[in-house]
Amino acid sequence: MNWPAWSIDRVLIVFDAAAFLLIGIQAALFHYRQNFIRKTMWIPVVGAPVFFAAGLILAWYNAPWLRALFAVLMWLAVAEGLAGFYLHFRGVGVRVGGWALRNFLIGPPVVLPLMYAALGVLGLIAVYLKGE
Repeated sequence: MNWPAWSIDRVLIVFDAAAFLLIGIQAALFHYRQNFIRKTMWIPVVGAPVFFAAGLILAWYNAPWLRALFAVLMWLAVAEGLAGFYLHFRGVGVRVGGWALRNFLIGPPVVLPLMYAALGVLGLIAVYLKGE
């Protein structure tokens, strides 16, 4: 592999794919710990590996239709992350004591879905970045 010849958008897409794999593992562990009590908990667990695979395929085979598909998937990741933030924030609020600091410490991680959304934004930046 000739890494110095890779454009910045290609490197960002590979990084984004790897980050989705890692954050997907973390989401799977947290949601498994809660026994997947809501069906929506499966969304990031299933979505992250799809984003990972799409990113790696795009990094090695840069077809215009793949870039368009990856862009759609990244918009989906942003939407998933924002919806997850809402659900996690609401989940903290329904705990005894409401939005007390201790509930943010022991309740659903509020920042993790925002990181998921941020990875989607990073993917969008990489797709729309014109690096040669």
